Amino acid sequence: MKKTLLLMAAFVAVSASAQVTEDFKPASTNQEGKQYPMVNSQRMVRAQISAPEANSVKLDIGGVKYEMKKDANGVWTGESAPQDEGFHYYQLNIDGASVPDPGSKYYYGASRWGSGIDIPAADEDFYTVKNVPQGSVNEVYYYSSVTEQMRHGYIYLPAEYYANPTKKFPVLYLQHGMGENETGWGAQGKTGIIMDNLIAAGKAVPFIIFMDNGLNARKPGEQPMGFGGPRPGGQRPQGGARPAGGQRPRMSGADFAKMARRMGGAFEEVLIKDIIPMVEKNYRVIADADHRAMAGLSMGGMQTHGITLNNPKTFAYVGIFSGGTIGADELTDIPDFKATNKVLFMSAGGKEKGMAEGEGSVINAAEGLKKIGINAHSYISPETAHEWQTWRRSLYQFAQLLFK
Repeated sequence: MKKTLLLMAAFVAVSASAQVTEDFKPASTNQEGKQYPMVNSQRMVRAQISAPEANSVKLDIGGVKYEMKKDANGVWTGESAPQDEGFHYYQLNIDGASVPDPGSKYYYGASRWGSGIDIPAADEDFYTVKNVPQGSVNEVYYYSSVTEQMRHGYIYLPAEYYANPTKKFPVLYLQHGMGENETGWGAQGKTGIIMDNLIAAGKAVPFIIFMDNGLNARKPGEQPMGFGGPRPGGQRPQGGARPAGGQRPRMSGADFAKMARRMGGAFEEVLIKDIIPMVEKNYRVIADADHRAMAGLSMGGMQTHGITLNNPKTFAYVGIFSGGTIGADELTDIPDFKATNKVLFMSAGGKEKGMAEGEGSVINAAEGLKKIGINAHSYISPETAHEWQTWRRSLYQFAQLLFK
């Protein structure tokens, strides 16, 4: 019996191996000159690392650890199951220690600098660098009166900002998700590339984008925000594993709304008192609500939800990507939001159950908002989950609605 089981296991392993298409190519996110990791036409990831003294090496991607095999030279190789199109965080697990892959470029996500990989997508043309007028993504340091410290962000300036030195531009304030920082939208999100291509194609008007860290803002003596602990609801961090049973207790719409109104924390004050005045002082912008937008993904979407409702006369355009919804009932006591708002956009990945379909979906929320006179839009990213491809597509869709 034991021999039979071993033979069956070997057969399964051989069969699985035979199903792998051997057309792997180095990932576009690799460090220069590095061959691994690789991706094939099945969207499988193959990793490789030399670790001759290791006893176990695994490829950890999408919340699943895949065993890798060692050859006679101590080089470990292994591949994952097919992954969704787009960007994914991953790491290698060597004898129980999770470490970055030395072949990958590093990105900040899951509250650490680590490996990331882009899986080729059928629609990647919209975030592919092209020979079009190029804007720039620049680092910005500024002093915060709220935190009493220097802070750091990034600003996207469209090509026309330089070509037309007298023109003033609208601004989008764009926020990252939990466990990420101000680098996320420029690196993982490819914001500058998306905008350059949209503007060149005439699909979006030129506008400025400011990207800041929504997690590290705190007043002197204040403790860090508790996003690292158990989460009360919503989606897991991109690439994270699901809890036992695969489900979370669902929050009521009223409870979610109350939580969202508090999500900004000290960052809300930093944005209103420091960032917006700094941008409007140092850059050529149109400094009014009609030319000001805010959007964010996941946690950043929840912050956008809370900040824009708490400051209803500040932003005319609002985008929430995989960050829940704004319900029509929330606006009953906020007439200024309805009076000021020009576009309210909500999106989710098609695999994000609850937000993509059903009673609490972004589609249903948008329909409810339209009934009370809000110019609401919904978007579902096909065949993606709580991940960067959903948010790249969301920015692409949202940007085309802004400032028109």
